[in-house]
Amino acid sequence: MVTKARSLSIGQLSKLAGVKLETVRYYERIGLIVRPPRTEGGHRAYDQQAVKHLAFVRRARDLGFGISDIRALLALAAPGRNSCTEVEGVARAHLVSFQIKLADLSKLEAILRTTVAQCGEHVSPDCPVLDMLGSDVQEHHGGSR
Repeated sequence: MVTKARSLSIGQLSKLAGVKLETVRYYERIGLIVRPPRTEGGHRAYDQQAVKHLAFVRRARDLGFGISDIRALLALAAPGRNSCTEVEGVARAHLVSFQIKLADLSKLEAILRTTVAQCGEHVSPDCPVLDMLGSDVQEHHGGSR
């Protein structure tokens, strides 16, 4: 058991790390963050390291890293495990995924620009935006990943 005076509650942790309470609980359930010790009253008792750890996870999620990638990055960030080569591999895979998403977004931007320009001009039975969204999955994401 830990004393409450030197620890942070789940609410304080979530506020300091910039995530919702349910997110903290979820990350604990899936093992992305360590379950903390409990106070005598049964409340979670986090330390400042938990804030740094959770902020790392939040930032990685903000940047679009998936849970498995974050697990790998956390393992590589552990003391004595810093390996730029291994981190580069995770980052490189994420870069490829990002580039594919960016290309899709660029296509959508062009379609939206055209559609916005055409929408006010006349009624059309075809909608380029709906056509793009309904197109064959293989066309946009086939073996290119």
